Amino acid sequence: MESYRSFRICSSGVFKGRRITDLIFVIFLSMYLITVFGNLLIILATVYDSHLHMPMYFFLSNLSFADICFTTTTVPKMLVNIQTQSKVITYAGCITQMYFFLFFSGLDIYLLTVMAYDRFVAICHPLHYMVIMNPRLCGLLLLVTWIISVLHSLLQSLMVLRLSFCTDVEIPHFFCELNQMVQLACCDTFLNNMVMYFAAVLLAGGPLAAILFSYSKIVSSIRGISSAQGKQAAFSTCMSHLSVVSLFFCTSLGVYLSSAATHRSHSSAKASVMYAVVTPMLNPFIYSLRNKDIKGALKRFLGMAVIKGTVVTGLKSCL
Repeated sequence: MESYRSFRICSSGVFKGRRITDLIFVIFLSMYLITVFGNLLIILATVYDSHLHMPMYFFLSNLSFADICFTTTTVPKMLVNIQTQSKVITYAGCITQMYFFLFFSGLDIYLLTVMAYDRFVAICHPLHYMVIMNPRLCGLLLLVTWIISVLHSLLQSLMVLRLSFCTDVEIPHFFCELNQMVQLACCDTFLNNMVMYFAAVLLAGGPLAAILFSYSKIVSSIRGISSAQGKQAAFSTCMSHLSVVSLFFCTSLGVYLSSAATHRSHSSAKASVMYAVVTPMLNPFIYSLRNKDIKGALKRFLGMAVIKGTVVTGLKSCL
């Protein structure tokens, strides 16, 4: 493997104008903090509230963890670049960032697929739900999602490591994105492109097909419910997950369609902000606003935290 000193992340083409640099920094810092604290609240609520000790919320807490890590792979480095105006990233740092970005984005996709299966079992086989979705199966499904994500990101990273790059490399993106890295190589990338496209069809198209199949069965099952109230109750349990799935896949698809249509890397970078930053930030809001169980658990958790804080403050004042 050749030793490369560093790459330049050419974010200046993505966010132009020195006057708005501070504004951009504040906006993205705020979005990052909202993402971390919002998803962290979901995790704490599902852990401490016994009402949420169910398969659906077990997978939701893992999705929140993946979203925190997914955003952390790109945003902190981007904030440092904006603040210091240093766009340099080391070769090892770039490969590492790309690996973890692929890993956690893949983990997001597979967790959303598993959650669709969970909703399918809950609505289509409600009497056998707890038997089918037992702790052993939930743990196995989670393990499989992690293994597939590790293997895919490792494969793509190793494929990039075999490439040769020119002396001065500028990445027209705000992070080391796989497609951009392959396009910037100074050697034949046919094998990389084949592996990349095959993985996209298999590991992104497959989960999407599984989600669509699950929801087709769910819709058929809901249509068979006689009462309107029963239909509404069954459909309401899927709304949060369906909203997150639609947001994630629509923004991801929009990124690559816009990139293919315009052939401009900067357009792709701007569109990537949607699924790399905005989507993980909105997920906690979607679940807390649309899911009564999560909303109630957050109220109880925050109320308990306020009470404990008041007690601790009172004890300190007495001492």
